[in-house]
Amino acid sequence: MSAGPNSSRQPDEMTSALIARADILGRIRAFFSARDVFEVQTPVLGRYTVTDPDVAGIEVPGYGYLQTSPEYFMKRLLVAGMPDCYQLGPAFRADETGKLHNSEFTLLEWYRLEFDHEDLMGEVAALIDLVLGPGEFQRVTYAELVGDIDRPRDELDLIFAQACEEITGRSFVVDYPADQAALARMNTHDATTAARFELLIDGVEIANGYWELTDAAEHRARFAEDLRIRQQRVLPTPEVDRVFLEALETGLPPCAGVALGVDRLIMLALHQTSIDQVLAFRF
Repeated sequence: MSAGPNSSRQPDEMTSALIARADILGRIRAFFSARDVFEVQTPVLGRYTVTDPDVAGIEVPGYGYLQTSPEYFMKRLLVAGMPDCYQLGPAFRADETGKLHNSEFTLLEWYRLEFDHEDLMGEVAALIDLVLGPGEFQRVTYAELVGDIDRPRDELDLIFAQACEEITGRSFVVDYPADQAALARMNTHDATTAARFELLIDGVEIANGYWELTDAAEHRARFAEDLRIRQQRVLPTPEVDRVFLEALETGLPPCAGVALGVDRLIMLALHQTSIDQVLAFRF
């Protein structure tokens, strides 16, 4: 990796930030240890990548792909009988650069058996309070942010992004429309919205979580729709992860899961405005 933009920082500043980072990572691990959530380590290089048209994986010719998240591997562990678990480590996405983005980043992902998204939001809030200090959490629906949802998807995405940038404090965005469910099941109170949430802190997206979809046939249908959209956008169409689908056929237990951007969280904890300030090196 090249040293990148943060190479101009004074050595004592970088050392101080990295020591603070190490302390936060230790507190995160202690948080899960106290809750009997076990740390796992899954491959960062796999044969398959995700089909999500909004996520670009990094191909390693002859080997496969650097993983955009440990999600599929972790769910395979749950199918095999692994109890509540988390992973804290690197993930990779192509063409991501900026104050809040890097092609290699640190991701915290965890899964809780018999939790729904409401339960998981409570645990996410507890972790945020541990790292940033106690605070109030608000809740806003997707429809409240964008207004009329009967618009083209690209227009909705722009309106949503602009609305999120204006959010102050800690807010959970909930009740995403069905076509943005990703791998979440539908809400029991409204089958037109997904049991999905995102956590925003002062306009910065920190976490994205679901009450996990367990139906293998529905997964297949959503993956097929992803590939249709990719073709429409003239994007690469990766092979669907058949090993993951075979595991789902065995039966994913009821659970909720969330992925949290650790670099961004540490950035906020250290009162910085760029993840450069909390990374030793940048790609």
